[in-house]
Amino acid sequence: MSLVVYMASVLLALAAILLRRPRRTPRSPLSNATRATAFIAATCFFWSAPVTLAAVNHASGIPNVGAPLTYGSISALSCSLIILLIHWRGGPKERIRRMTRMTVAVYGTLIVAIVLLFSLADAHTERLTDLDTYYANTPYMREMISLYLVGHLASTVVLSAVCLKWARDEVTGLLRVGLRLILAGLLLDALGFTLAKVTAVVARWLGYDLDVLSTTVAPPAAALGALIYSAGFVLPRLASAAAAERQSLATYRALTPLWSAVKDVVTAPPVAEPTWWQLWWQMPSNRLYLLEANIHDALLQLTAHFDQRIGHAAYAAAVERGAQQDQARFASEQAMIIDGIRRASGKGDGPADPPEKFRVTIALVELAHAVNRLREAAPQQARIQ
Repeated sequence: MSLVVYMASVLLALAAILLRRPRRTPRSPLSNATRATAFIAATCFFWSAPVTLAAVNHASGIPNVGAPLTYGSISALSCSLIILLIHWRGGPKERIRRMTRMTVAVYGTLIVAIVLLFSLADAHTERLTDLDTYYANTPYMREMISLYLVGHLASTVVLSAVCLKWARDEVTGLLRVGLRLILAGLLLDALGFTLAKVTAVVARWLGYDLDVLSTTVAPPAAALGALIYSAGFVLPRLASAAAAERQSLATYRALTPLWSAVKDVVTAPPVAEPTWWQLWWQMPSNRLYLLEANIHDALLQLTAHFDQRIGHAAYAAAVERGAQQDQARFASEQAMIIDGIRRASGKGDGPADPPEKFRVTIALVELAHAVNRLREAAPQQARIQ
């Protein structure tokens, strides 16, 4: 059973890593809440594994001390699920902060109560797999077990209801699929884990033995539920990341003609250009970042070959055609850059008259298309002549 629980812990930890936003992306409270939920769930499963419980009990010298640690982690997971729900619903920031603080206060109090009740209980017989039912009628332990089960059940039921509503009405595509996976995992957690545990404990209160629900049914149901809703957390994020990487690859390919045109006329070495044997494992976004840095550096080195007279003429021609100011400025930059590439290659006529200040504002992809059209037209003009 420990192996299954550890697998769930590892996959949830991977989910927390995959949900990490790039450094340049502004922080998002919703993204942070989602990552925190996945990380706390991974921690929860790690502490609940019988092997971990035995190690903690042995290291501390206190029998069953792993129980309040595990139950506190489960309560923290319940708290993070509700906070995630609050951020998903959105609304005024002050309202979100107030509800978040209230949720933390409630579950923080519950965790403190769990620790306090354990310290007051007489639980000196170590139980790694059936502690809930073994101590179901023990004073203080009974209340501790009831508290964590009610707290976890409340959070999963509320979140499941909201996910069900959103999956039906308000979202489409992969986000709807992700919400349905989260819903399926939460329902499996609520029915297969919490309800099974509650049934087994209540059966003990009534003098019956349904321990198999707590020891055999609940743990794999919780692990499977965690795997399913972790997939629901990760799927939309992976899909958006894949789409971004496809766009980066398309942009990288579009910029290749521009880099081919400027790389041979610059004197400084490229910025961290990867070797051919490193490219196979580099993500397209990383390749694009390096390529754009190299192109910008090359254009700065080409500034000495720019002729502002060419830029002024292109600007005036664009205005005469009825172009807006930004469009005319882009046309001016494009004309100067293309002429500068020619001059740096020894194909320009007369000395250059570089501008005192120059800053590239034109989109590199647009510039690359212009350079590519020029290079394709050159052989045709040579054949005509």
